[in-house]
Amino acid sequence: MDALQSNRRQFLKLFGTAAVIGGLAPEALAKPKLTKLTILHTNDVHSRLDPFPMDGSRNAGRGGIVRRATLIDQIRNEQPNVLLFDAGDLFQGTPYFNLYKGEPEVQAMNRMRYDASTIGNHDFDGGMDNMVTQFGKANFPFLIANYDFKNTAMNGRTEPYRIFKKDGLKIGVFGLGIKPEGLIPKELYKETVYTEPVETANAVAADLRNNKKCDYVICLSHLGYQYNDTNVSDRVLASKTRNIDLIIGGHTHTFLDAPVNVLSQDGLPVLINQVGFAGIYLGRIDLTFERGKAKVMSESKAVEVKS
Repeated sequence: MDALQSNRRQFLKLFGTAAVIGGLAPEALAKPKLTKLTILHTNDVHSRLDPFPMDGSRNAGRGGIVRRATLIDQIRNEQPNVLLFDAGDLFQGTPYFNLYKGEPEVQAMNRMRYDASTIGNHDFDGGMDNMVTQFGKANFPFLIANYDFKNTAMNGRTEPYRIFKKDGLKIGVFGLGIKPEGLIPKELYKETVYTEPVETANAVAADLRNNKKCDYVICLSHLGYQYNDTNVSDRVLASKTRNIDLIIGGHTHTFLDAPVNVLSQDGLPVLINQVGFAGIYLGRIDLTFERGKAKVMSESKAVEVKS
Protein backbone atom coordinates (compact mmCIF):
# COMPACT_ATOMS: atom_id res chain seq x y z
CA MET A 1 0.00 0.00 0.00
CA ASP A 2 2.82 2.38 0.89
CA ALA A 3 4.44 1.69 -2.46
CA LEU A 4 1.18 2.41 -4.28
CA GLN A 5 0.72 5.72 -2.45
CA SER A 6 4.30 6.66 -3.18
CA ASN A 7 3.83 5.95 -6.89
CA ARG A 8 0.63 7.96 -6.94
CA ARG A 9 2.35 10.96 -5.33
CA GLN A 10 5.13 10.78 -7.91
CA PHE A 11 2.58 10.61 -10.75
CA LEU A 12 0.74 13.70 -9.53
CA LYS A 13 3.97 15.56 -9.00
CA LEU A 14 5.07 14.93 -12.57
CA PHE A 15 1.80 15.45 -14.43
CA GLY A 16 -0.52 17.46 -12.20
CA THR A 17 -3.86 16.57 -10.69
CA ALA A 18 -5.64 16.93 -14.04
CA ALA A 19 -3.92 13.76 -15.21
CA VAL A 20 -6.06 11.74 -12.80
CA ILE A 21 -9.21 12.73 -14.67
CA GLY A 22 -7.99 11.83 -18.10
CA GLY A 23 -5.56 14.45 -19.41
CA LEU A 24 -2.88 17.06 -18.83
CA ALA A 25 -3.76 20.44 -17.40
CA PRO A 26 -4.94 22.77 -20.23
CA GLU A 27 -2.08 25.22 -19.68
CA ALA A 28 0.39 22.40 -20.28
CA LEU A 29 -1.09 21.80 -23.73
CA ALA A 30 -2.02 25.34 -24.77
CA LYS A 31 -0.07 26.90 -27.59
CA PRO A 32 0.71 30.62 -27.61
CA LYS A 33 -2.16 32.72 -28.93
CA LEU A 34 -1.04 34.02 -32.33
CA THR A 35 -3.03 36.59 -34.27
CA LYS A 36 -2.25 37.55 -37.85
CA LEU A 37 -3.03 40.99 -39.23
CA THR A 38 -2.65 42.11 -42.84
CA ILE A 39 -2.38 45.84 -43.54
CA LEU A 40 -2.99 47.00 -47.12
CA HIS A 41 -2.38 50.57 -48.21
CA THR A 42 -2.22 53.07 -51.08
CA ASN A 43 -1.17 56.70 -51.40
CA ASP A 44 -1.35 59.50 -53.96
CA VAL A 45 -3.77 57.70 -56.26
CA HIS A 46 -4.59 61.10 -57.85
CA SER A 47 -7.89 60.17 -59.53
CA ARG A 48 -6.23 57.39 -61.53
CA LEU A 49 -9.27 55.14 -61.92
CA ASP A 50 -8.24 53.49 -65.19
CA PRO A 51 -5.00 51.63 -65.90
CA PHE A 52 -2.29 53.64 -67.64
CA PRO A 53 -2.73 53.44 -71.44
CA MET A 54 -0.72 50.92 -73.41
CA ASP A 55 1.44 53.59 -75.01
CA GLY A 56 4.88 52.20 -74.32
CA SER A 57 5.50 54.50 -71.35
CA ARG A 58 7.06 53.35 -68.08
CA ASN A 59 3.72 52.62 -66.41
CA ALA A 60 1.84 51.36 -69.47
CA GLY A 61 -0.97 48.98 -68.52
CA ARG A 62 -0.42 49.31 -64.77
CA GLY A 63 -2.90 50.25 -62.07
CA GLY A 64 -6.66 50.65 -62.31
CA ILE A 65 -9.34 50.38 -59.64
CA VAL A 66 -10.96 47.21 -61.03
CA ARG A 67 -7.69 45.31 -60.76
CA ARG A 68 -6.99 46.75 -57.33
CA ALA A 69 -10.45 45.77 -56.10
CA THR A 70 -9.97 42.24 -57.42
CA LEU A 71 -6.60 41.96 -55.68
CA ILE A 72 -7.99 43.28 -52.39
CA ASP A 73 -10.92 40.85 -52.52
CA GLN A 74 -8.52 37.98 -53.13
CA ILE A 75 -6.38 38.92 -50.13
CA ARG A 76 -9.46 39.28 -47.91
CA ASN A 77 -10.58 35.80 -48.93
CA GLU A 78 -7.18 34.41 -47.94
CA GLN A 79 -6.51 36.35 -44.73
CA PRO A 80 -8.75 36.54 -41.63
CA ASN A 81 -7.89 40.07 -40.46
CA VAL A 82 -7.34 42.80 -43.04
CA LEU A 83 -7.22 46.59 -42.74
CA LEU A 84 -7.08 48.89 -45.79
CA PHE A 85 -5.84 52.50 -45.63
CA ASP A 86 -4.93 55.44 -47.87
CA ALA A 87 -2.40 58.19 -47.10
CA GLY A 88 -4.06 61.04 -48.99
CA ASP A 89 -4.22 62.81 -52.37
CA LEU A 90 -7.19 60.83 -53.57
CA PHE A 91 -8.05 63.70 -55.94
CA GLN A 92 -6.58 65.56 -58.92
CA GLY A 93 -4.61 64.18 -61.83
CA THR A 94 -7.04 62.90 -64.45
CA PRO A 95 -10.17 64.25 -66.20
CA TYR A 96 -12.31 62.26 -63.77
CA PHE A 97 -11.60 64.86 -61.11
CA ASN A 98 -12.11 67.76 -63.51
CA LEU A 99 -15.53 66.43 -64.44
CA TYR A 100 -16.85 64.84 -61.25
CA LYS A 101 -14.83 66.57 -58.47
CA GLY A 102 -13.92 63.38 -56.63
CA GLU A 103 -17.16 61.41 -56.45
CA PRO A 104 -15.96 58.40 -58.51
CA GLU A 105 -12.79 58.20 -56.43
CA VAL A 106 -14.72 58.05 -53.15
CA GLN A 107 -17.29 55.60 -54.52
CA ALA A 108 -14.48 53.32 -55.73
CA MET A 109 -12.94 53.38 -52.25
CA ASN A 110 -16.34 52.53 -50.79
CA ARG A 111 -16.52 49.52 -53.09
CA MET A 112 -13.06 48.40 -51.98
CA ARG A 113 -14.12 48.90 -48.34
CA TYR A 114 -11.34 51.19 -47.24
CA ASP A 115 -11.15 51.43 -43.47
CA ALA A 116 -9.76 54.99 -43.33
CA SER A 117 -7.86 57.68 -45.21
CA THR A 118 -6.00 60.83 -44.28
CA ILE A 119 -6.12 64.08 -46.26
CA GLY A 120 -3.56 65.21 -48.82
CA ASN A 121 -2.93 68.71 -50.12
CA HIS A 122 -4.59 67.97 -53.48
CA ASP A 123 -7.76 66.86 -51.73
CA PHE A 124 -8.35 70.61 -51.20
CA ASP A 125 -8.20 71.31 -54.95
CA GLY A 126 -11.98 71.51 -55.38
CA GLY A 127 -12.34 73.78 -52.35
CA MET A 128 -13.75 73.20 -48.88
CA ASP A 129 -17.38 72.90 -49.96
CA ASN A 130 -16.40 70.17 -52.41
CA MET A 131 -14.55 68.32 -49.66
CA VAL A 132 -17.71 68.42 -47.56
CA THR A 133 -19.77 67.06 -50.46
CA GLN A 134 -17.40 64.29 -51.54
CA PHE A 135 -16.17 63.21 -48.09
CA GLY A 136 -19.81 63.05 -47.03
CA LYS A 137 -20.32 60.18 -49.50
CA ALA A 138 -17.55 58.08 -47.94
CA ASN A 139 -18.30 54.96 -45.91
CA PHE A 140 -14.96 55.37 -44.14
CA PRO A 141 -13.55 58.11 -41.89
CA PHE A 142 -11.02 60.77 -42.84
CA LEU A 143 -8.45 60.91 -40.07
CA ILE A 144 -6.46 64.07 -39.47
CA ALA A 145 -5.08 65.07 -36.06
CA ASN A 146 -3.14 68.23 -36.94
CA TYR A 147 -5.77 70.17 -38.92
CA ASP A 148 -8.35 72.15 -36.97
CA PHE A 149 -11.37 72.79 -39.21
CA LYS A 150 -13.39 74.58 -36.51
CA ASN A 151 -14.03 77.76 -38.51
CA THR A 152 -14.59 76.06 -41.86
CA ALA A 153 -17.28 74.07 -43.63
CA MET A 154 -15.32 70.91 -42.75
CA ASN A 155 -15.88 71.35 -39.03
CA GLY A 156 -16.90 68.06 -37.43
CA ARG A 157 -16.41 66.04 -40.62
CA THR A 158 -13.08 64.42 -39.75
CA GLU A 159 -11.68 62.49 -36.78
CA PRO A 160 -8.20 62.69 -35.24
CA TYR A 161 -8.02 58.91 -34.87
CA ARG A 162 -10.04 55.71 -35.02
CA ILE A 163 -9.53 52.41 -33.17
CA PHE A 164 -10.09 49.20 -35.12
CA LYS A 165 -10.58 45.83 -33.40
CA LYS A 166 -9.44 42.62 -35.06
CA ASP A 167 -9.54 39.25 -33.29
CA GLY A 168 -8.83 40.74 -29.88
CA LEU A 169 -6.29 43.28 -31.14
CA LYS A 170 -6.80 47.04 -30.82
CA ILE A 171 -5.26 48.98 -33.70
CA GLY A 172 -5.08 52.74 -33.19
CA VAL A 173 -4.85 54.80 -36.39
CA PHE A 174 -4.41 58.56 -36.71
CA GLY A 175 -3.67 60.97 -39.56
CA LEU A 176 -1.27 63.84 -40.20
CA GLY A 177 -1.36 66.39 -43.01
CA ILE A 178 1.30 68.60 -44.53
CA LYS A 179 1.55 72.34 -43.82
CA PRO A 180 -0.96 74.08 -46.13
CA GLU A 181 0.77 77.47 -46.19
CA GLY A 182 2.79 77.90 -49.36
CA LEU A 183 1.50 74.64 -50.80
CA ILE A 184 -2.28 75.06 -50.98
CA PRO A 185 -3.88 78.35 -52.10
CA LYS A 186 -5.32 80.16 -49.11
CA GLU A 187 -8.75 80.44 -50.73
CA LEU A 188 -8.93 76.62 -50.80
CA TYR A 189 -7.98 75.80 -47.21
CA LYS A 190 -9.43 79.04 -45.75
CA GLU A 191 -9.31 79.11 -41.92
CA THR A 192 -7.90 75.62 -41.44
CA VAL A 193 -5.44 75.71 -38.54
CA TYR A 194 -2.33 73.56 -38.91
CA THR A 195 -0.51 72.28 -35.84
CA GLU A 196 3.05 71.00 -35.69
CA PRO A 197 3.03 67.27 -36.57
CA VAL A 198 5.70 65.92 -34.17
CA GLU A 199 4.05 67.42 -31.10
CA THR A 200 0.61 66.33 -32.29
CA ALA A 201 1.78 62.81 -33.10
CA ASN A 202 3.41 62.37 -29.70
CA ALA A 203 0.23 63.40 -27.91
CA VAL A 204 -2.13 61.26 -29.99
CA ALA A 205 0.12 58.18 -30.07
CA ALA A 206 0.64 58.34 -26.30
CA ASP A 207 -3.12 58.53 -25.79
CA LEU A 208 -3.72 55.55 -28.07
CA ARG A 209 -1.01 53.44 -26.47
CA ASN A 210 -1.33 54.35 -22.79
CA ASN A 211 -4.96 55.37 -22.31
CA LYS A 212 -6.75 53.48 -25.07
CA LYS A 213 -4.48 50.43 -24.63
CA CYS A 214 -3.87 49.88 -28.33
CA ASP A 215 -1.69 46.94 -29.30
CA TYR A 216 -0.44 48.66 -32.47
CA VAL A 217 -0.36 52.34 -33.50
CA ILE A 218 -0.38 53.46 -37.14
CA CYS A 219 0.09 56.97 -38.52
CA LEU A 220 -1.39 57.76 -41.93
CA SER A 221 0.95 60.53 -43.01
CA HIS A 222 0.88 62.96 -45.91
CA LEU A 223 4.08 64.66 -44.78
CA GLY A 224 6.45 63.07 -47.32
CA TYR A 225 9.16 60.45 -46.90
CA GLN A 226 12.35 62.56 -46.72
CA TYR A 227 13.66 66.06 -47.50
CA ASN A 228 17.00 67.81 -47.67
CA ASP A 229 15.66 70.82 -45.79
CA THR A 230 14.07 71.34 -42.38
CA ASN A 231 10.56 70.23 -43.34
CA VAL A 232 9.15 67.47 -41.16
CA SER A 233 9.19 64.17 -43.05
CA ASP A 234 8.16 60.65 -42.11
CA ARG A 235 11.76 59.82 -41.21
CA VAL A 236 11.99 62.85 -38.93
CA LEU A 237 8.59 62.06 -37.44
CA ALA A 238 9.65 58.50 -36.61
CA SER A 239 12.90 59.61 -34.95
CA LYS A 240 11.30 62.34 -32.82
CA THR A 241 8.25 60.49 -31.52
CA ARG A 242 7.27 57.60 -29.27
CA ASN A 243 4.55 54.94 -29.44
CA ILE A 244 4.19 54.79 -33.24
CA ASP A 245 4.71 51.35 -34.77
CA LEU A 246 4.05 52.05 -38.45
CA ILE A 247 3.93 55.15 -40.66
CA ILE A 248 2.06 54.73 -43.94
CA GLY A 249 3.27 57.66 -46.00
CA GLY A 250 2.35 59.74 -49.01
CA HIS A 251 2.99 63.06 -50.78
CA THR A 252 6.49 62.44 -52.19
CA HIS A 253 5.43 59.53 -54.44
CA THR A 254 8.28 57.49 -52.99
CA PHE A 255 8.38 53.83 -53.92
CA LEU A 256 9.89 51.61 -51.23
CA ASP A 257 10.52 47.96 -52.04
CA ALA A 258 10.12 47.18 -48.33
CA PRO A 259 9.42 49.23 -45.22
CA VAL A 260 12.32 51.22 -43.78
CA ASN A 261 13.16 51.00 -40.08
CA VAL A 262 13.89 54.21 -38.17
CA LEU A 263 14.53 54.20 -34.43
CA SER A 264 12.09 56.16 -32.28
CA GLN A 265 12.90 58.36 -29.29
CA ASP A 266 12.79 55.19 -27.21
CA GLY A 267 15.18 53.37 -29.53
CA LEU A 268 12.44 51.13 -30.88
CA PRO A 269 11.99 50.42 -34.60
CA VAL A 270 9.30 52.37 -36.47
CA LEU A 271 8.32 50.99 -39.88
CA ILE A 272 7.84 53.50 -42.70
CA ASN A 273 6.30 52.49 -46.01
CA GLN A 274 5.10 54.24 -49.16
CA VAL A 275 4.17 52.73 -52.54
CA GLY A 276 4.68 55.35 -55.22
CA PHE A 277 1.58 56.88 -56.77
CA ALA A 278 -1.45 56.33 -59.05
CA GLY A 279 -2.38 52.97 -57.55
CA ILE A 280 0.21 51.04 -59.54
CA TYR A 281 1.17 49.22 -56.35
CA LEU A 282 -0.74 48.01 -53.33
CA GLY A 283 1.31 48.00 -50.13
CA ARG A 284 1.01 44.88 -48.00
CA ILE A 285 2.38 44.28 -44.51
CA ASP A 286 1.68 41.00 -42.70
CA LEU A 287 2.07 41.09 -38.91
CA THR A 288 1.94 38.34 -36.32
CA PHE A 289 1.10 39.10 -32.69
CA GLU A 290 1.69 36.84 -29.72
CA ARG A 291 -0.09 37.84 -26.54
CA GLY A 292 2.28 39.50 -24.12
CA LYS A 293 5.12 39.72 -26.61
CA ALA A 294 6.27 42.14 -29.29
CA LYS A 295 4.66 42.15 -32.71
CA VAL A 296 6.58 40.56 -35.54
CA MET A 297 6.50 41.61 -39.17
CA SER A 298 6.43 38.30 -40.99
CA GLU A 299 6.38 39.70 -44.51
CA SER A 300 6.05 42.93 -46.45
CA LYS A 301 5.86 43.62 -50.15
CA ALA A 302 4.53 46.03 -52.73
CA VAL A 303 2.09 44.13 -54.92
CA GLU A 304 1.99 45.38 -58.48
CA VAL A 305 -1.51 46.11 -59.74
CA LYS A 306 -1.67 44.78 -63.28
CA SER A 307 -3.50 42.29 -65.46
